[in-house]
Amino acid sequence: MPAFDLPRRLVAEALGTCLLVATVVGSGVMADTLTDDTALALLGNTLATGAILVVLITVFGPMSGAHFNPAVSLVFALKRDLPRRDLGFYVAAQIAGGIAGTMAAHLMFDLPVIEVSLKARTGGSQWFSEWVATFGLVGVILAGLRFDGKAIPWLVGLYITAAYWFTASTSFANPAVALARSLTNTFSGIRPLDLPGFVIAELLGALCALALMGWLLRQPANNTYSAARHS
Repeated sequence: MPAFDLPRRLVAEALGTCLLVATVVGSGVMADTLTDDTALALLGNTLATGAILVVLITVFGPMSGAHFNPAVSLVFALKRDLPRRDLGFYVAAQIAGGIAGTMAAHLMFDLPVIEVSLKARTGGSQWFSEWVATFGLVGVILAGLRFDGKAIPWLVGLYITAAYWFTASTSFANPAVALARSLTNTFSGIRPLDLPGFVIAELLGALCALALMGWLLRQPANNTYSAARHS
């Protein structure tokens, strides 16, 4: 864990999640305002989200780990890389920051500060997409940390950019962001009624990635490796 005390880490998590959600919601509003082409609007939303992730993880990573995501914090708590006593505080900071991000985006575009979403996102394909999106995100993070920690900002930003397009759900992959997006009735919104399915799928995807990557990335014993090479 970085050498920053808990209050500063929590502010970093809240501020980072706030800026992430403000980017997701704000770029969605901007794109939807500028074009009637849904594909072009999604592209604008995608590029802004991928870009801000690179920036935020680079800046806040050394402070708090730059989780911005309860599913990621849960994985790090289970790995004991995040003190388990801090998990609840991290999740609360991320949720508060995400809601603040939605409010900030609405204020910038002269929309109601809070507006419950009416956009339906439900069904097996959507839930499986969220499982895949979060499984891949956690897998990328764990493998990136194992082999090239400095590349994490780009790995996560590029993965989410791709996952916007190869998943049917457009890759929320984040319970705090999903909750925040339920409070905007704009391009990026999701009905509160649909939140439980998304959150459950995201948490399951994160846990499955932790289980698989824990086995896949395990460092082999030197003597076993040497014996295998010379057998």
